[in-house]
Amino acid sequence: MYTTNKVKVRSVFISDVHLGFPGCSANFLLDFLRNVECEKIYLVGDIIDFLYMRKKLYWPQEHNDVIRTLLGKAKHGTQVIYVPGNHDELLRSHNDTAFGNVIIKNEIIHTTADGKRLLVLHGDQFDSVVKNSRLMAILGSNLYNVLLKANRWVNFVRDFLGLPYWSLAAALKHKVKGAVNYISNFETAVSQMAKQKKVDGMICGHIHRAEIRKIDEVLYCNCGDWVESCTALIENKDGSLEILHWTEQFESIKRLPVAA
Repeated sequence: MYTTNKVKVRSVFISDVHLGFPGCSANFLLDFLRNVECEKIYLVGDIIDFLYMRKKLYWPQEHNDVIRTLLGKAKHGTQVIYVPGNHDELLRSHNDTAFGNVIIKNEIIHTTADGKRLLVLHGDQFDSVVKNSRLMAILGSNLYNVLLKANRWVNFVRDFLGLPYWSLAAALKHKVKGAVNYISNFETAVSQMAKQKKVDGMICGHIHRAEIRKIDEVLYCNCGDWVESCTALIENKDGSLEILHWTEQFESIKRLPVAA
């Protein structure tokens, strides 16, 4: 039997969960949600993968438990804001609508405890591949799905050997020149939009790479994902922001015995 202290923060931002897709790491996300206490949760797009489910229905109990846990938090006082992405874009037509105490906003400005104004949106708006070439987007998505399936087998073996979680897809993506250039261009486009909107920064997802950094004096924050890296962006009580890698946290929790 194992235990951990609750993670108590002001706000949580998670994106790219892809419930309904076999590569979703719902077990890590469930553990995170059950161990976090916060005032607000922002679901920053691609939470449910309707695109994948058009091809094949995949919805195990853990995916259902994630939805139930989020709705339970919303029912008991946590403000939950759903900002749709390109894989759950059908929800964009329901902007400003509330479902089970969860409100849908296509974009929203979050004000941190220390006064920073941050625009929250998914980020596919800045993706020229998704916007301009549907075929390229589909081809890229199919290749990515193959990598993620391989990733599951790699980590099955690693877990059997007592090794920590490692993302094959993320490692390859960060070493391929085209992917690195794409990420750089994406981040630059996000920072330019923040300047146009006259906010202090932006919080997004979409590219599955968690990061916090300044770009031309604008704060760029990416939540990461719950397919490869299992990361969340959190706002602490003082307004400071950080990336939480829950695979690392989960590994330490598994090895922490309850005191007798």
